Amino acid sequence: MGRKNYWFFVVIVFGVLSVFICTNLPFQLGLDLRGGSQLTLEVQPTKEISKITSLEIEGVKAVLDKRVNGLGVSDSQLQTVGTNQLLLELPGEQDPSGAAKVLGETALLEFRIQKNGTEVELRDLQSLRNRVESIINLLEENKNSSQLIKEINVNNEVNKLFDKYNIKSNQIFDIDQFSLIRNEINKDIADLFEKTSLTGKYLTNAGRRQDQNTNNWEVTLSFNNEGGDKFADITKSIAGTSRLLGIVIDGISYSEASVGKQFQTAGITGGAATISGNFTADDARNLEVQLRGGALPLPIEIIQIRTIGPSLGSQNIRLSLFAALTGLFFVGIFMIFIYKLAGFVAVLALAFYALFTLSIYALLPVTLTLPGIAGFILSIGMAVDANVLIFERLKEELRNGNTLIRSIDASFKNAFSSIIDGHLTTLISCITLFYLGTGFVKGFAATLGIGVLLSLFTALTCTKSILKFFMSYQGLRKVSNFIDPNLISSPSITVNNN
Repeated sequence: MGRKNYWFFVVIVFGVLSVFICTNLPFQLGLDLRGGSQLTLEVQPTKEISKITSLEIEGVKAVLDKRVNGLGVSDSQLQTVGTNQLLLELPGEQDPSGAAKVLGETALLEFRIQKNGTEVELRDLQSLRNRVESIINLLEENKNSSQLIKEINVNNEVNKLFDKYNIKSNQIFDIDQFSLIRNEINKDIADLFEKTSLTGKYLTNAGRRQDQNTNNWEVTLSFNNEGGDKFADITKSIAGTSRLLGIVIDGISYSEASVGKQFQTAGITGGAATISGNFTADDARNLEVQLRGGALPLPIEIIQIRTIGPSLGSQNIRLSLFAALTGLFFVGIFMIFIYKLAGFVAVLALAFYALFTLSIYALLPVTLTLPGIAGFILSIGMAVDANVLIFERLKEELRNGNTLIRSIDASFKNAFSSIIDGHLTTLISCITLFYLGTGFVKGFAATLGIGVLLSLFTALTCTKSILKFFMSYQGLRKVSNFIDPNLISSPSITVNNN
């Protein structure tokens, strides 16, 4: 029995490995199964670039890809919609507003030098900013207390400040309004600095660290060789003077620093700098992600944010699993009713097929979505179709009066070309859909394509090895287990009268 059942034991080993993989490796679930956020982004033209082409879209996508990777969101999908829109899916991300802020801001980094004769104005603005930041810190410590907000709102000096910047919100000034004021002050500070040739395009990396003395977070910057030389020249030009070096991002000053006399000879060398702006851990992380991803070549506007909760994702999984199991059940009933023992063998082969397919999904990994599950279920139909071709050939051989073992061998041999042709045409369709389609269409094509390849293996190897294993038992080796004996043609007898 050993050699004849070699492939049967190989199938068993593969089945055990598949169970181990499915139970130990997590499946990657898409947005519709896992929950998460979906953002629709629109690329905006500028004076310099009035027409959005595919090149501009690709440039924006490259930056957004880096930022999404920096957010740590796995299995994200970014695809083009129309001529100027992008659709971004963030599975598992339940804070779309935070992600939108990181992704949507331009993050144009500039190093500027303070203009001559602005010392007094800069000092006043910095003092004003410090007062606003102290109010923000106080509100944060008291969790935006309504009583504290009420006390702040009757302060005439605070009201004058909001009037100056024309920021009103029904005369109720809370943390959000004070943050807007801080940004406006930082914009005024940035205007006191003149631009240099050193920008974020010379960055090679950005990181973050916590200051051991103040516990505030800082953002660290690393430049390439050209950027490092520019940074050294800029710091050398203001070393030992009253002029400050400003670090400006999107027109907002984040940090202003003096350069000591010790750098008058060569400037600050080494190609590294630090931005310290009283950042929280989240602020430092967001700024790091933006700077590491680079500046967006064109501004983008987030026109729609859609969130899918985990509960809806779980419901989709349950419904999909129910649909798959129901389909398998009725397919199994049909196969057993029509093909008897051969149908039962087909059901076993389909069970192995499902295990093999799911283990491949976990190994690659394949991101499962609702269309992907539909592709998996459809591939089961392809696997059944191959078994139907084989067993119809088997019944035909038996009706012609061939022995059972010979009929089994002939059925696989004669059905081979038809099975190959059917699977090959479907596989060509899958490849076309995968390369020309986007998003969910790709997921459907990927799962169906993997299923088509594996169904060839199960139909031509698993089904045959299981069937031959059963035929090694004399009690199962009956023609009646495969076809109604009345349908088998009787051999004709020719009588010679001579």
